[in-house]
Amino acid sequence: MKPTLLILAAGMGSRYGGLKQIDPMGPSGETLLDYSVFDALRAGFGRVVFVIRPDFEKDFRERVMSRFAGRVDTECVFQTLEMLPDGFTVPAGRTKPWGTSHAVLCSRGVIHEPFAMINADDFYGRDSFAVLGRRLSSLAADSSAYCMVGFTLATTLSAHGTVARGVCRTDEQGFLTDIRELLHVKRVPGGAEDVDGDRITRLTGDEPVSMNMWGFTPHVFPQLEQSFRLFLESHGDEPKSECYIPLTVGDLVKTGQATCEVLRTTSAWFGATYAEDKPIVQRSIREIVDSGEYPVNLWAT
Repeated sequence: MKPTLLILAAGMGSRYGGLKQIDPMGPSGETLLDYSVFDALRAGFGRVVFVIRPDFEKDFRERVMSRFAGRVDTECVFQTLEMLPDGFTVPAGRTKPWGTSHAVLCSRGVIHEPFAMINADDFYGRDSFAVLGRRLSSLAADSSAYCMVGFTLATTLSAHGTVARGVCRTDEQGFLTDIRELLHVKRVPGGAEDVDGDRITRLTGDEPVSMNMWGFTPHVFPQLEQSFRLFLESHGDEPKSECYIPLTVGDLVKTGQATCEVLRTTSAWFGATYAEDKPIVQRSIREIVDSGEYPVNLWAT
């Protein structure tokens, strides 16, 4: 059974100032998710599912999904604030999405095979999809042996502001033992640091980090629901709280409900957290295209 690619494309792009999901980055107008779909197809993935918001469905179908017609089966699912477990309601004034754990949970009804989860607005590279696709193809649908592609922290930072990163610890066999979701990481001389109020976390820059490139099976869905329920009970009344996949997986690992192998890749990650990052991303793609890794127009044939 071929694995499915789940692309989270419901973000609001508040720091970027617009919808990165449909912003052209490649030399022929490709979005970053175009490159992810292209790489996934040559890595053996069989289907693509997008998590989007209902308010930009029309634009997304016309400007993004139309490119894939006749190339791969695609499907959309929606992430809305109202999609909550029984017994919970949206608190007054809440406008922020519930986070990545909730976004993945929204796909529960349409995914029945091992799947990769990625962000729509990140570039992960060919080798990342190859190593993840090979691992997922070996898993049974009820396996709790999850995985993630790990990137090096220093190579994922922005020159234009702070970023959120899931900083990982692994054992000697390369399995995740702990992950911390740091929300304000920035480059500093000699490494990086995260400043959260009075707490400062200093980092070397060599740490493996999650860039939300995960491998799961459908076994994860009831686990995500349980985690999301606990989150809502503790933080559901906070207007900007989010339930993050890295923290959910970290809890599953710590409690023995799952394992998570950290896969290494030769590919470089890059993305556009801020509008000022866009020229850098476009230049990076152009360099990879010029090297022959990708055609100038991904979908020309």
